[in-house]
Amino acid sequence: MMYIFTFLVIVFLVTIFSFIKVVPEGYHGLVVRFGKYNRTIKPGLNLLIPFIESIQRVDIREQVMDIPTQEAITIDNVSCMVDGIVRFKVVNPSIAIFKVQNYVNQISAKSQTALRDIIGSVTLDDLLSQRTQIAEQIKNIVDSAADAWGVDISAIEIQNIEIPADMKRAMAQQAEAERDRKARIIKAEGEKEAAVKLGEASIILSKAPGALALRTLQTLKEISADPSEKIIIAMPSNFFDGAEGIIKHVK
Repeated sequence: MMYIFTFLVIVFLVTIFSFIKVVPEGYHGLVVRFGKYNRTIKPGLNLLIPFIESIQRVDIREQVMDIPTQEAITIDNVSCMVDGIVRFKVVNPSIAIFKVQNYVNQISAKSQTALRDIIGSVTLDDLLSQRTQIAEQIKNIVDSAADAWGVDISAIEIQNIEIPADMKRAMAQQAEAERDRKARIIKAEGEKEAAVKLGEASIILSKAPGALALRTLQTLKEISADPSEKIIIAMPSNFFDGAEGIIKHVK
């Protein structure tokens, strides 16, 4: 009699526990009854009909997936190797599981196709300088398709862009030439400003008779700091004025 009672207790406990299913946080459970989707259950304790209903867990946390390296050709016929990542999460578990076969593979394939298509419509300069905007265009394309799969694409990021070695050398030469051009422009602008200031200074010095003599003395003081290998000839400040008068008299 005791064995029968123990057996019945065990059967009762097993039956009770078979009614209870625990869904962990970060997952939703899809309940299938007789092979047909019935309902979605949330994290926590849930009751199921044993032997009739089964449960399939679906991860609803944000996931990250790599986009394999893709070889693409830009609109200006430059071959490059590009890879990236996709951030996504399941927002409708029943659609993601029952309406599409392997939604992860679908997202991966769509991301690769969109990546090649968008890169093929831009130049290499735009690809290098507008990486964020291009990634946003790819995201919009993939997200519009993923809506039908019960998945939300939160972000797509372009990580690495590899271009041929000869193109890297050409870009380095172009950058060096651009830096040289800017340096020449800055130097020319500096010389122009200096010439304007010298012209203004000459006008001021010509109006003050003693200013030129003071400037001459200042120059002598500056060059006398290191008198080696220097020959200084001091001449009156009105020497050139007198010479000019003689020339005019001769004429």
